Amino acid sequence: MGIASALAWKYSKSGWLTPLARGVFKFTNDDLQRDACIKFVAKRIHGLHVGGKTALAWRGVRHNLSPREHLTLWGEVPGKLPTWFTSLFPSHYTAKNLFSKKLPANFGLQPLPETPEGPLVSVPERALMEMLSEVGLRQGMEEARNIMEGIRSVRPEVLETLLKNCLRVKVVRLCVQWAEELNLDWAASARNSAKRKLGTSRWSTRLKDGTTLVLKP
Repeated sequence: MGIASALAWKYSKSGWLTPLARGVFKFTNDDLQRDACIKFVAKRIHGLHVGGKTALAWRGVRHNLSPREHLTLWGEVPGKLPTWFTSLFPSHYTAKNLFSKKLPANFGLQPLPETPEGPLVSVPERALMEMLSEVGLRQGMEEARNIMEGIRSVRPEVLETLLKNCLRVKVVRLCVQWAEELNLDWAASARNSAKRKLGTSRWSTRLKDGTTLVLKP
């Protein structure tokens, strides 16, 4: 904004600005807004968006209401959320190569309809796959199944594109197997879209809590 660092520090000493981090200030009496701060951080972490369980909750799919929201943010490159941001908005950041580079940029990422100028938020189909990738890591298995059960409809063409471009066999198999076990209307469509990635043998992995996750083809 054309304000030299020396002048910014002078403003902060006078009480007009409050420093948050190196080169980052806020007006002293301002209350920082969540969505605006997410957009600000997204300028510094490429591809940052609201994803996984948080995106599903923001789009109306949730199981339990938490007394204080914990944000799940995703991005394309390794990075760390600023301390000032996490102190205001409890959150964690995940950077995984979940999809192939053939997937168009920002596929399945849109602002919420009610806040068209807000941050990018994963659509339900993408948010589901992001959540499933966290199962056994940050995401409990039982809660993930309960949340997934609430996704009664998907857009087949969107899910197909995501499944075909997904690089994680655990995510593809969880999506198909749980959809079938939960008798979701879109289970058959998911299996058909993922048939080339399902393989012919069982797949298993040991989770952080010591349990073993076994997924059938």
